Amino acid sequence: MTTKRLPAEVVGDYLRGLQASITGAIAELDGKAFLTDAWQKPAGEMLQGRGITQILEGGAIFERAGCGFSHVSGPKLPPSATQHRPELSGAPFEAMGVSLVFHPRNPYVPTVHMNVRMISAKGSDGAPVSWFGGGMDLTPYYGFEEDAVHFHQTCKTALQPFGDDKYPRFKTWCDEYFFLKHRNEPRGVGGVFFDDFSELGAEQSLAMMQAVGSSFLSAYLPIVARRKDTPYGERERAFQLYRRGRYVEFNLVWDRGTHFGLQSGGRTESILLSMPPLVSWAYQQVPAPGTPEAELYSKFLVRRDWV
Repeated sequence: MTTKRLPAEVVGDYLRGLQASITGAIAELDGKAFLTDAWQKPAGEMLQGRGITQILEGGAIFERAGCGFSHVSGPKLPPSATQHRPELSGAPFEAMGVSLVFHPRNPYVPTVHMNVRMISAKGSDGAPVSWFGGGMDLTPYYGFEEDAVHFHQTCKTALQPFGDDKYPRFKTWCDEYFFLKHRNEPRGVGGVFFDDFSELGAEQSLAMMQAVGSSFLSAYLPIVARRKDTPYGERERAFQLYRRGRYVEFNLVWDRGTHFGLQSGGRTESILLSMPPLVSWAYQQVPAPGTPEAELYSKFLVRRDWV
């Protein structure tokens, strides 16, 4: 195995197994099964390939939980994938990954996002080049320090074998990426994020991506267990729906993954599985000082070193 290529079957097998393990654990916790939608985009379209979209809607714990696997190829990398690799602009490519967003019903349980992926393209010399991306981030509606600390500590532990620099570097990258510039506001309490990554060589870069993906359940499920039975009322529900609006804004305006899928002719239903089922907007809504809603802004929607 060279440092520049990996068998797509190896990566694909891992990603499909990851999707199955995550959705299996979430279905067992929620008590409702995921709908499984296997799809295929035929040859001749701008983007071709196949995937498995799994969605749980109207569950006891999760109002909407989407987890998708895709393996696609195309004749030309879209602009969103070549911002940092201009030499590959217009190159044929294949991409595969698992992406999930879980929107809980209880406002005290945070929304979570995780994605791991590999993109391969052929350079001007015809040699394949592979790079990796991924990460996970937590978006609470009501903040709890122990939840943020646990989530970040799990991310740090997963990355530790790959160098002391990885967690602080990817934590900063996450803080900068998941930021709504038009609101001057972080999306949540962050986590880790990396993109266009190949500096460890193909095998170790893949291993790092796997470490992040495989740590997801350990990062999130203990938080769900702590918060899922917390009593709430109309006030908390209204604030949750309002804050979900920020999630929609980020995904449509700033998210490179959404842009990549839409620009490359991807499957719209699968690309937009991250959207919450219900959401609201209000004009210049400002929470009253001293409330838990105000504390979200002052203590959690700020850059902090959680571990």
